[in-house]
Parts: sequence; structure tokens; C-alpha cells
Amino acid sequence: MGIGLGYAAVRAGQALSDRRWPMPALAKPDPARYAAVRRTLMVTGLARGVLSAAALAFVLADPLERALAPLPRALRTPAFALVVLVADTLRDLGVEYVEGHLLERVYGTSEQSAESWFEDQAKAAAVGAIVTALLTGLGDQLVTRAPRRWPLIALAGIPPLLALATVIAPTFVMPLFNRYEPVTGELEARIRALARRYGVGNAAILRFDMSRQTKKANAFVTGVLGTERIALADTLVQAFEPDETLFVVAHELGHYVRRDPWTGIALGTAGVGAALFGANGLLRATTGRGVDGPAQGARLLFWASLIQLAAMPLANAASRALERRADQFAVAATGDAGAGVRAFRRLGEQNLAEFEPPRWAEVLFASYPSLASRIRTLEGAS
Repeated sequence: MGIGLGYAAVRAGQALSDRRWPMPALAKPDPARYAAVRRTLMVTGLARGVLSAAALAFVLADPLERALAPLPRALRTPAFALVVLVADTLRDLGVEYVEGHLLERVYGTSEQSAESWFEDQAKAAAVGAIVTALLTGLGDQLVTRAPRRWPLIALAGIPPLLALATVIAPTFVMPLFNRYEPVTGELEARIRALARRYGVGNAAILRFDMSRQTKKANAFVTGVLGTERIALADTLVQAFEPDETLFVVAHELGHYVRRDPWTGIALGTAGVGAALFGANGLLRATTGRGVDGPAQGARLLFWASLIQLAAMPLANAASRALERRADQFAVAATGDAGAGVRAFRRLGEQNLAEFEPPRWAEVLFASYPSLASRIRTLEGAS
């Protein structure tokens, strides 16, 4: 608790200092230094997450549960989760400001104003509170009604919940943060022709104003059950040549054609299921009882977080494999590996990315293959 609060206090002081005396952007940002800083912050963030979960599970959970005892049983767990969420959000506001806003501004990858950043944070917090209240309320009802069988029931319910989230997120949540509009003109015609060749000409192909948050370029595919969409950042469309953009779109089409969103749901179900079963076993072994209240739920989540942290390299390896497969699809679809090489080089420059991170960092933390390895593969396919 001391480490977490001390870290948050230092970051809060830095955030307040920046609000009074804003730090200027670096004249010549160094991609290697930027990547090293981001890796350090990732490792410290994971460590702080574990410490915070431990402090909640083994120090704060029981007193907080007793304080909420006057509430009706059905409201205690959602109230417990919301109190924790609000406390964590307020504690880490300075951390998020320095590591999520100030750092990007100093390295020149974002020109978003602090006011706009705070607005996005408030929206994210509101969405998180709604989701947290719904899921914890549902989970509490499940463990109350089926104290022994709840892991099996939860496992069966994870795929439809993930599929529902994949439908809701692009339709209702993402538009809260960015404006999405159809890609038009010659680029749309070329993309649509490419999509038709693979029977996905009805996929929504959208452009969104990522420039309001960052100068970095990005594209992604999301959605299932008729909500599939390929989204291109305006920062990508404006900076990339048409053949480079088409290669990026072909990569995203590869995810769509190969049903990677469904693969993600399957892998997510397996991961969450393993964490739940493992954590439930550890909880019973260490406390002698199951999830009988919010405090036990906090301890369950602590053990689950440790299991998921241990499984992170495996999950990232699966993600990297899917990305490589999408690259192969893009080469086959466009017949232009050279455009892919140029696109990845431009992506690295625009995103201030490290082309060849340390191998250990890629294995442990990277969900994408290194740009250098992807370029080498494409050059071999030319």
C-alpha cells in the first residue's frame, strides 16, 4: 500500500507541476529511449497492479465489506466494486496523466489538450463503472445461487458475453471517443473491390479521427454477428500512400476472413476459464472456503490476476501468430510485399516505434511481432 500510494503521490505532484509549468516537447525524440521508457512503465504498472490487488484482497477487503454490510445483499458486491473502482481511479489519475498524456506530448506523438484527455478519461471511467456494476452484480448472483457450480456456469457464459461485448463496443462505446465515418472515393473503391474478392464486400470500412488523441497511425478489425468493421485512423489515411494503405487494409481483412475475432473469443474464454478455475482452487486452499462475499471475491481476483500474468507470454505468442498469418494473407491478397515493407517502415517512424526490441521484451510483453521481423519476412516474399 505504501509503495502504491507513494508512487501515486509522486505522479500527482508531477501532474500538478505540468499543469502549472507545461513541459515542452523534445526536439529530437529517440525511438529507442521512448521504447525503453514505455517498457519500464509497463513493468512497473504490472508490479503496481499486483501490489494493489494484494493490498485490497488481504488488507482492505474485509473492513470494506463490513462497512457495506447494512446494504441489501444484492447491492453489496456492486457497491464494493464501485468503491474500489472510484478509489483506484482517483489515486491513479496523476499516474495516468503523466504516463498516458504527458509522456506522449513530450515525445511528440500527441498534441491532445489536457482538457480533451480528461474528457476521455471521464468517459472511460463512466463506461467502466457501468460495466463493473453489471458484471459484479451478475457474478454475485451466480456464486450465491450456485456456490459449487459457478465456475462451470461462468465458463459457459463467457463466450456469449465476449461476443456481446464485441458487438456493443464498436456500435456504442467506441463512438463515444472518436467520430467514425465511411471511407469514400477511390480508396473506398479499391478497398471494396479487394473485400469482394474474399466474400466480405459488406464489411463496414470506416475512418476515425484518431488524430484528436495521437499522431500515431493504426487500423483494426472488430465486431461479429453483422457488426464487423475495418477501421482506419485518419493519421494512417493521410500519411500513407494508397498502396501502403491497401496493404494495411488487406492485413485487417485477413483477420476478418480468417475469423480472428471468433478466435479471440475462444482464446479469451480459455484464458478466463483457466484463471477462474485456478483462482477458485487457490482461494479454497488458502482460506478454506469459496466466494461467499465481496472480500472473498477480491481475493479470487487477486489469484486470477496472478494466473493471467503468468499466462501473458502464451497469450502474446498466440496474438503474434495471428498477426503473422494476417501479414501472409495481405501479401497473397495484394501481391505487393514491397508496399507492406514501406507501410511497416512508415508505421515505425510515425509511431516512434523500436524496430527491433529486445527478444525478452517481445516474448513477454509484445502482442505484435517486431517490425524488423515483419519487414524481413516481407522482403523474403518479394
